[in-house]
Amino acid sequence: MSKKKIISGVILLLLIIAGFTGYKVIGPSVSNKNGKFIYVKSEDNFTAVEEKLLSQKVIADKNWFRRVAGWLKFKQIKPGRYEIRNGMSLYSLVKMLRNGNHSPVKLTIVKERTREQLAGKMGRKFDTGCDSLEMIRFLSSNDSLARFEADTNTVMAIVMPYTYEINWSSSAGKIMQQFHTAYKKFWTEERKAKAGKLNLTPLQVVILASIVDEETLRKDDKYKIASVYLNRLKKDMKLEADPTAKFVTRNFALGRITGSHLKLQSPYNTYLNKGLPPGPICTPSIESIEAVLDSPETDYIFFVASYKFDGTTIFTSNYPDHSKYVKLFHAEQNRRADSLKKIKAK
Repeated sequence: MSKKKIISGVILLLLIIAGFTGYKVIGPSVSNKNGKFIYVKSEDNFTAVEEKLLSQKVIADKNWFRRVAGWLKFKQIKPGRYEIRNGMSLYSLVKMLRNGNHSPVKLTIVKERTREQLAGKMGRKFDTGCDSLEMIRFLSSNDSLARFEADTNTVMAIVMPYTYEINWSSSAGKIMQQFHTAYKKFWTEERKAKAGKLNLTPLQVVILASIVDEETLRKDDKYKIASVYLNRLKKDMKLEADPTAKFVTRNFALGRITGSHLKLQSPYNTYLNKGLPPGPICTPSIESIEAVLDSPETDYIFFVASYKFDGTTIFTSNYPDHSKYVKLFHAEQNRRADSLKKIKAK
């Protein structure tokens, strides 16, 4: 065999090896048939990550993964939730893990009424990251909450109703830091000034807004309801807000507040205690917070749902008028309940 043919054969062999290596490294060798994400915990080492990739059938074997990891100097493991795209290359996979390009978890806060509810939501979102137990422990510790200028009663006030992008491996403290940062950003100097004119702190505005939020979904009524409660505070009257009595029961599906509910002993029951409760009874909407900050000046002291059951609210400035509308409301409420019983009896 001539020297020329030998050289040609070697070159061809090298090209085949190079092509094969290139395909293994930058070709579509990563699979996503058994799941979209791989979760890397803070305690995981390289071997643990490798085993997860194999068990989820993301990679076919260890050899090429280790080679690419060596070439890219992938040693330090960064915890997180990593999105695996079907058909991505080993090079892209290793580079993503090496650089810590994880996919954040989207957490949407709409209305959370208790620390336990919030912790439960965290547990469902971060099922193997920050679990509900870690979160409730954090939310139940005044020492942990002190750096956020909050305590176990007021902490829900800093959980703004936004959609957050959170690192799956974040600790409870880091998640709370994101909540607190959003809260501080919301409270601009302009909003603080509005609160000051009402003789309220930002925290007190949120507490009052949480009551307003539980009273109605109608935007126009929220502003008037806020004015009612502000007028009661000015007159040193008890707020006597039904949602606070419901909050004490922890039965948030409760449809009707009765006299027994109004007598429940709790600092949150505004039928028994003057002033605002010690903390919010839910995470109020931005709309409800703005309703308090921009509430109109009125002489309203009372309000009740309309006896027409059309979703509106009747506002009054004296007790006799209020009493009249309350009687009309209860009469219609009882009539509807009786009608429903008769229908069910048939």
